[in-house]
Amino acid sequence: MTHLHVQPRSGRRRGGPLRTRRLAAVLCTLAAAGTVLAGFGPASPALAAGNTLTVNVGTTVRPVTHVAAGGLYGVDTGSTPPLSQLYPLHVNTFTQPPPGTQQLGNGASSPCCDGLQVAGKITSAGGQQYLRLPDVFSTFPYNWVSWPDWESKIKTMITARVNATSTTNIAGYEIWNEPDANWTTSTKNDPNAGSYLDMWTRTYRDIRAIDTLTPIIGPGASAYDHDFMLSFMTNAKNTNTLPSVAVWHELDDFSYQNVQAHVADFRAIEDSLGLPHIPISINEYASPGQVDQPSIGVHYMAAFERAGIANAERAYWYEAGTMDGLLYRNQPTASYWAYKWYGDQSGNVVETVPQSYLDGVASYDASRKQVNVVFGGDSGANTVRVNGLSGLGNQVSVQLSSTNTTGRTTNQAAPNTVSTTTYSVVNGSITVPVSNMDAVAAYQLLITPTTGAPTYQQTYEAENATVVNASRLSSPTASNGGYVGRIDDSGDARTDSFVDFLVNVPTARAYTMSVKYANATGANATQGLAYNGGGFSTVTYPPTTSGWGNPTGSVDVTVQLQAGYNVIRLAKGAPNYAGGTGYAELDSIHLQ
Repeated sequence: MTHLHVQPRSGRRRGGPLRTRRLAAVLCTLAAAGTVLAGFGPASPALAAGNTLTVNVGTTVRPVTHVAAGGLYGVDTGSTPPLSQLYPLHVNTFTQPPPGTQQLGNGASSPCCDGLQVAGKITSAGGQQYLRLPDVFSTFPYNWVSWPDWESKIKTMITARVNATSTTNIAGYEIWNEPDANWTTSTKNDPNAGSYLDMWTRTYRDIRAIDTLTPIIGPGASAYDHDFMLSFMTNAKNTNTLPSVAVWHELDDFSYQNVQAHVADFRAIEDSLGLPHIPISINEYASPGQVDQPSIGVHYMAAFERAGIANAERAYWYEAGTMDGLLYRNQPTASYWAYKWYGDQSGNVVETVPQSYLDGVASYDASRKQVNVVFGGDSGANTVRVNGLSGLGNQVSVQLSSTNTTGRTTNQAAPNTVSTTTYSVVNGSITVPVSNMDAVAAYQLLITPTTGAPTYQQTYEAENATVVNASRLSSPTASNGGYVGRIDDSGDARTDSFVDFLVNVPTARAYTMSVKYANATGANATQGLAYNGGGFSTVTYPPTTSGWGNPTGSVDVTVQLQAGYNVIRLAKGAPNYAGGTGYAELDSIHLQ
C-alpha cells in the first residue's frame, strides 16, 4: 500500500508539535507531484468548482446513531471536558485507558483518563467505551516485561472492572493496540513472549477466566491489511477466541477513501471462514495533519455511515481530554461545529452521492420535518441538490452555515450563518448553490418547512438513543421504521438492558412523556424510569394484541425536566434498579 505521508502508526506520538497542513496545500502538493488518489483520479481537479452533492431524502441508509462521534482519550476526569460541551455532540463510543493506567501519552507528566474513573461522565453524556488494556504500560511502544507481569496486570485490570458494579458502559476490552506494528518492538527484551496470535489466544482465555460477560475486541491493527486480518480471524476461529467487535485504524491522509473497500474485504473474510458478521469499530481515525480540519471530519462521517461502521473514535495525536481537538480550553474549535451539526441529526441517515471531493452526511427526521446536511471538502462554487422533499410542503426554509478553517488551538464561539433563504420545492427537489467554499471548512444545510415545523424536538426514536445490551430492529409499522427489542435484565451491570434518551427541552417544567411500545406477553410488563441521575419509578406496559415488532401501545408518564439537556433512562435492569417484569419493546418517546 502506498501512503501519502509517513507517520508512526499510533494514536500517540512523541516529540514536538506536528505541523497542521491545510487540505488545499496538501492537494496542491500532490497534484504538482502527479499523485493519483485511488478512486478519485488525478488530484489536480479536486479543488475545481462546479461539483454537486446529491441528497436523496427518500433513500434510508440506517438509523442515526452518530457513529463518528467518539474519541481516543477524548474524555478526562473533572471538567475536561465539561458535560455541557459533550451533550450537543451526542457522543457514541470512546477508547480509554484501563484502570491503573501508567501510560504517559504525548509527553504527559502523569497518566490520565482511566476508563473506570471517567465512566460516570461518559455514561451521563450517552456514551460507551472500550478499555485499551496495554495502555496500562507507561510507554509506547509498550514496555512489556514478561508473561507473569502481563498476566498479573490482566488479573488486576479485569478484576477492577468486575468489581465496578455500578459501571454500565464498558463495551469491550481491547487486548492489544497496533500489534501489526509494535508487538515485536514491545517484546524485544523477552525471548519468551511468543507470537502476537499466541498472545491473543492466551490473554483472551485469561480474561474469560475472570470475566465471562464483557466483550473482547480486536485486533486493533494500525492499518487494514488483508493477510494480517485473515491470519488473525483464522486463528481466532480455530482457538475459539473470536472477537465480539472487529477493530482497526484508518490513520493515513485520505484514509476515508478506503473505508468501504476495507469493510467489504473484512466481510469477505468472515464469509470465507463461515463466520457471522460482527460490528466494526474504527477506534482511531484521521492523520495528525488532518484531524483538526473540519471537512476531513465530514469525509469520515460520510464514509463510516455508508460502510455501516458501528462506531469510530477520533485519533489522539495531541492533548487528552479535548475530544481530540474539538475543544480548546473547554471551548469549541472550528471542527466542533461540524460534529455538533452531526450530533443534531436525528431520524434516519439518508443517501448522499458525492462528486469529486464534495461529500457529506445527511439525515431526515419525519417528526421534526427536518433535513440536516453536513458537507464540505471542495472549494469555489458548488451545489447541493436535495431530492425527496415532498413531505415538507411547497416551500422550505434553508439555513446555510459554515465553520472557520482554524485548528485545535483556536476557538470558534459559534458557527457562521451564511444565509437563510426560502426555496420552492419543485417535483420534490431543491437545488442550493454554495459559493466561495473553502476545502478545509465544513458546511451545514438545515432544511425545514416555512410553516408547521415544531419549535423543539418532541419525538425521540429509541433506535437513535443509546442502546445498551439490547438490539436495534426494523419494522414497517414502527415510527421511523425502527425500534429497540430484546430488552432484558440479568442482575449484572455488565449485561443489564436499558435505553438512554438524551433530550433537549426549552424550559424547566413537568412534561407528559408518551412511551410507544409493544408487549405481546399477554400480561403487564414493567420497566424502570429514571432521569438525570435521579431515583427510579416504574412504568407499566399493558399487553398489546398486535404482536412483537408492531409497537401500537402507548402509556403516559410525567417527568420533571430541567431546561436544556436531560438523560431519560428506561431500563429492564440497571444500577439502583432491581429489574422490571415481563418484556416490552420500545419504539419512541414523545414529550409535550
